[in-house]
Amino acid sequence: MLGSLLTALTAAAERSRSAGRTTSERIRRFETEQLTLHVLAATIVFLIILPVLIAALVSTKRAGIVTSIGDLAPGGHALSNYRRALIGLEFWRFMLNSFLMSVAVVVGKLVVSLLAALVIVYYRFPYKNAVFLFILFTLLLPVPVRFVPLYRLTTELGMSNTFFAITVPYLASATTVFILRQHFLSIPASLVETAKVDGVGPLRFLWSVLVPMSRAVLVGVSVIMFVYTWNQYLWPLVIINAESLQVAQVGLSLLRGQASTGEVAWSMVMTGSMLTLLPPLALLVLFRRQLLETFTIQQK
Repeated sequence: MLGSLLTALTAAAERSRSAGRTTSERIRRFETEQLTLHVLAATIVFLIILPVLIAALVSTKRAGIVTSIGDLAPGGHALSNYRRALIGLEFWRFMLNSFLMSVAVVVGKLVVSLLAALVIVYYRFPYKNAVFLFILFTLLLPVPVRFVPLYRLTTELGMSNTFFAITVPYLASATTVFILRQHFLSIPASLVETAKVDGVGPLRFLWSVLVPMSRAVLVGVSVIMFVYTWNQYLWPLVIINAESLQVAQVGLSLLRGQASTGEVAWSMVMTGSMLTLLPPLALLVLFRRQLLETFTIQQK
C-alpha cells in the first residue's frame, strides 16, 4: 500500500512538472508571437512613413537631387526653401484656395447630409428605402463616368473657372448621409415622441437635439470630408484656368517648373508637399478620437 502511495505521489509530481513546462512553453511562445507582431507592425509603419521622411529631408536641401543614401542627410536650406515656397512663389495662395474650398464643401455637405438623413430616418413617405438605396447606388459610380457630364453641365451653367465650380459638385455625399443615418437610428425614439408632444418642429429638433447628440460624429465626418476635398487634384486642374484660383495640389505641379536650368526643382516640390501635408495631418491628430467613433458607427 505504501508503494502504491509513493507511486501515485511520484506520478503527480511528474504531471506537475510537465504542466509547469507546458505553461512556460506557452508563455514563451506567446511572448515570441507578440514580439514578432510588434516588429512586423513597426516595420510596416516605418515603410509607410518612409516617403514622408524622405520628402522632409529633401525639402531641406538646395537642389533636392538624391542619387545615394548619403544624399538623404539633412540639409541647411530648410528655412530658405519654405520661405521661398510660401512667399517667393506664393504657394500660400494655393493653400488658401484649398482651405476655402475645403471649408465651403464641409459646411455645404453637412447641411445637405443632415437634412437628407433627417428625412430618411424620421419621415414616412412612399419608397423611402428605395430612395436610400438609390443614394447608396451613387457610390458605385466611378469618377470617370461622372467626369464628362459634370464638366459639360458646369460649363453650360457658366460656372467654369469660378469658385463655385470647385465647391458645388462636392456638396452631395452619399457616404455622409449613410453615416448620419446610422447614427440617427441609434438615438432613442422616445426623444422624437417627446419632441412631438412639446410641439418641436423638424428643424428645431434637428438643431436642438440631433446636432448636439451627434457632435463627435459630425466632427469626425467633417475631418474626413476636409481631407478628401483638400486632396482634390484632377477636377480643379480641368475646370479652373486662372492660376490665382488654383488649389494646393495643382500648385505642386507648378512648383516643378521653377528651376532656371530646366531641371525639376525637387527641393521646391518636396517643400510644397510638406506644406500641403500639414493641415490634414493636424486635423487627423487633433480629432483622432472623433474619427474612431465615426468609423465605429459606420461599421454598425
